[in-house]
Parts: sequence; structure tokens; C-alpha cells
Amino acid sequence: MDQIVTNQSVWAIVPAAGTGMRMQADKPKQYLELEGKTVIEHTLQRLASHPKIKGIVVAIAKDDPWWPQLSLEIDKPIHVAEGGASRADSVLNSLTELDNIVDDDYWVLVHDAARPCLRHQDITCMLKTLSDHPVGGILGIPVNDTVKRTNSDQTITATVERQGLWRASTPQMFRLQALKQALQTAKKQQLTVTDEASAMELVGLQPMMVEGHSDNIKITVPQDLALASLFLQQQRGT
Repeated sequence: MDQIVTNQSVWAIVPAAGTGMRMQADKPKQYLELEGKTVIEHTLQRLASHPKIKGIVVAIAKDDPWWPQLSLEIDKPIHVAEGGASRADSVLNSLTELDNIVDDDYWVLVHDAARPCLRHQDITCMLKTLSDHPVGGILGIPVNDTVKRTNSDQTITATVERQGLWRASTPQMFRLQALKQALQTAKKQQLTVTDEASAMELVGLQPMMVEGHSDNIKITVPQDLALASLFLQQQRGT
């Protein structure tokens, strides 16, 4: 792992209250088996084993029967917040839980439960790049494919210039109180935000994009499990 030159430490938030309907499985995707563990166990261990992550808040659905069955082998604090009806609500509840632990200006990393292949190298890169940034930023991948826009009939209406286009990923790194206020503003205005960066953008702030590795995939459909398994095996060999 690259040497960490910043003294910055962070807490991580993992929203894990979703149902993952597209997986068509008998349980939420974060609890599916991957390389002998559940997806969320891989994700939490990746985060907790990074030396600059102090602890994790996990947002769990109120009546989740799977979370209590996990035997997590993690030597850092894990707090549980109640999951909300949306990702934004889950993150907001997690930030409220963190209010009792750290100061308002503390950096927080929000990471998808279904991204188990996150590299320590990418976390370190974010910390180095964003530790002095006035807003924060997110991990992403530049768009390399040709991008098309279609109408409701899936007829192509335009080819989109891909210069400057990125696929947004996680972690997304912002200061606790700034992110909390942005999410509260979006909720008050009944605006839908699909990630933390979009909430910050809605209040007029400009997050930075930090390039990460393309193997930091989000498990969404059944074939993603096989791909994640391959990536985890490859990463163990590096």
C-alpha cells in the first residue's frame, strides 16, 4: 500500500438497508455469499482494515433478520443506525449517530455496502487528495465508452460527448455537518438525491472527482457476483 502522508483520520458510513430487487435473490444482495463470506462482511473488512479509518456506522433496516447473524471479525468500533426509506435517509441517520462521536468538521467516507472490492490504495488516494479540499469529493471512473442518448422507445437521439464524463462511485468523502445539512436541505425541499455528491451540488457546492480503479464494482445483478469473486482473487495476488 502507498505510504500515507496525511494525518487525517475518518469514519466510514455504510448504508445497508436496501433490498436489492434486481438481484432476484431470497435476501438483500449485501447478505449474499461471496468467497466464503457475505458481501457486506468483505466491504466492512476492507474499510476497517485501512489504518486511517477509525470506525464504521452501518445503517440497517429496522427488521433486518440477517445482520444479527453475522460474526464480524473487526477490531474497530461498529455502530448501527436505523436505515431509512431511501439511501439519503440512511446516511442522514448515520450522520446523526456520528454527531455523538466526532466533531462537526470530521471527514466521513460514505461507501456502498455492495462494493466489496474497494482497494486500500483508492482510500489512501482520496485522503491525500481531499484532506485540504474545501468541500470534499468522490471516487469515480472516466467514461471510455461511446455514450448514446435515447428516447422512450430506445431510439438513439444523440451521441453524447464523453469528454469530462465520469461514472460516480464510492466512497464519497465530505465533512460531517456539511453533508448532514445538504441532505436535510434536499429532504426539506423534497428533492431526490442518488448520492451524497448530488446533495452537496444542490446547495451550491462543487465536490472534486478522484480517479479510482475500475474493479471497485457495485454488485447489482446476479452476474456481478462472479465478477466480484474474480476481482477479489486477483487482488489477493497483488
